[in-house]
Amino acid sequence: MADDSDARARAAGALRRLGHTLMSHEADVALLERVADAADRVADDLNSAPERVRDLVELKRRMFEVDIPDGGRVSHFDECFVSGAQNPLGIAIDVSRQGDEVVAEVRLGPAFEGAPGRSHGGVVAAVFDDVLGYLLTLHKQPGFTGELHVRYLAATPIGQSFEVRARMTGREGRKLFAEGEATSEGRVIASASATFIAIDLAQLRP
Repeated sequence: MADDSDARARAAGALRRLGHTLMSHEADVALLERVADAADRVADDLNSAPERVRDLVELKRRMFEVDIPDGGRVSHFDECFVSGAQNPLGIAIDVSRQGDEVVAEVRLGPAFEGAPGRSHGGVVAAVFDDVLGYLLTLHKQPGFTGELHVRYLAATPIGQSFEVRARMTGREGRKLFAEGEATSEGRVIASASATFIAIDLAQLRP
C-alpha cells in the first residue's frame, strides 16, 4: 500500500482550516447546511474504508531511536492531538531542538478561543503538556505525565504567534522534572512545570 502520510496531513490541515473558518465567519443557513451535508458525505466514505491500526514499532523508532541534531525538528507521532500534522482536531505545531531545550512556534486559531480574543486555558495547558513531553523524545526516555502545573500570567492570544520553550530540570529515580514558559512579544504569558514518570522502552511493545 502506498504511503498516504502527505495526503492525510493535507486532508487534516484542510479540516482544521474548515473548523477555524466556521468558528470565525458568519454564514447563512443554506451555507451551513451545505457544510454539514458535505462533511457527512465524506465521513460516510471514510467509514466505508478499513479501520487504521497505528504502527507502535514505527512510533518507537521515530520518538526514541533517532538522533536529533541541534536546530533539527523533534519528531513526534503524526496523530498527536496537539501537534500531529495528521490530526484534524489538533494545532499542528512545529517543535525544534535548541541545545538542551525544545522550542515550539504556536499560533492558535479561532476554534481554540475561550473568552473573545484569547485562547481557552485548557488548550494552553495541552500545548504545555505536549511541548514538555517532547523533552522525553529529545532525551530518548519514554514516560508519561504524572503532574502538570500551569500558571497563567496574561491572556494567550488568538491568531498571533507565540513561543513555548522547555527544558529538563532534574531527575529523582523514575521521576523526571521539566519546566517551560510561553512568551508573546517578549513577555511571559504563561509558565508550566511537569513531573514525568519514566518507563522502560521495552515496555512499549506492539
